[in-house]
Amino acid sequence: MNSFGQRFTLTTFGESHGTAIGCILDGVPAGLEFDEKFIQSELDRRKPGKSKFETPRKEDDKIEILSGVFEGKTTGTSISMVIYNNNQKSKDYSNVKDLFRPGHGDFTYFHKYGIRDYRGGGRSSARETAARVAGGAVAKLLLKQVGIEVFSGIRSIGNIVSEKTDFDFAKESLICSLDPIKEEAQKDLIEKVRKDHNSIGGSVFVKIKNTPKGLGEPMYNKLDGALAEAMMGINAVKAVEIGEGKDSVFLTGYENNDQIRSDGFLTNHAGGILAGISNGDDIDINIYFKPTPSIFKELKTVDKNNKNADFLLKGRHDPCVAIRGSVVCESMAALVIADMLLLNMSSKLENIKKVYN
Repeated sequence: MNSFGQRFTLTTFGESHGTAIGCILDGVPAGLEFDEKFIQSELDRRKPGKSKFETPRKEDDKIEILSGVFEGKTTGTSISMVIYNNNQKSKDYSNVKDLFRPGHGDFTYFHKYGIRDYRGGGRSSARETAARVAGGAVAKLLLKQVGIEVFSGIRSIGNIVSEKTDFDFAKESLICSLDPIKEEAQKDLIEKVRKDHNSIGGSVFVKIKNTPKGLGEPMYNKLDGALAEAMMGINAVKAVEIGEGKDSVFLTGYENNDQIRSDGFLTNHAGGILAGISNGDDIDINIYFKPTPSIFKELKTVDKNNKNADFLLKGRHDPCVAIRGSVVCESMAALVIADMLLLNMSSKLENIKKVYN
């Protein structure tokens, strides 16, 4: 499947070393002010080559709008956007043409399809996430109309965990760190593994503010389930937590229950979601990225004929994929909430009457 969402639907296309990557958005309401500069600014947050903490592959990631917008507003029809690849070095992958890189999708893609694009992983490359960020930017424009905001930042690099949550600082930080005090130590760790031709994992924290009560379906499209699916669909993500997450197992029911008063919840262990439906509190999500599998150390593998082989990777890769993954998580969260907003409009008869009476 290359499509995501039910009413607000994102379909992406393209490969890492192909001509272009892009997306088609369906379900965007007509009349939305289309801020192309904002969309480009979101892509600039994700684009590669901005610092030594990212892949040295430089791409402008210039967005081009092909349809669905007229005189600065959405028309209600499909919005198609494209980003051309301008800095491929496909020859860097010639030595893995017949080999499977450990930790990548090479092995599984080949055994599923019987063919694979070995140039940077083709469709399985994290380069595809630029299209998700473009779609997520449009979702944010919609969410802004009802006051919903989505924030993200790096919670941890390796075992160095942020103790503060400063989203403004994260926007300025070269590694999207949430903690001005821990940032240098996190940078040092990334630099250490980079110089050792290695990589390191990290985690991202996403907060969604001003979400209305009632988003999410009671059974098979729960809000927390949709958010988890969205995050797990991002390259290198291995775990997702909503609210207290795994640490809730250490609490008693009395401690974990978010007690309620007339002015709201006293705590937010649930992360803003109860029974799969938003409760109006902040939605808190932690997303965990594995270390970038593309490392410059000799590794053992097999070729497509299942013969043992050793190889040394070439190319340009992120020492910590979680850094640029931060804005991708933010974008996927925006897409989910936009979809849930549209789905929820028909949950009550009074809503339908407001439109048609």
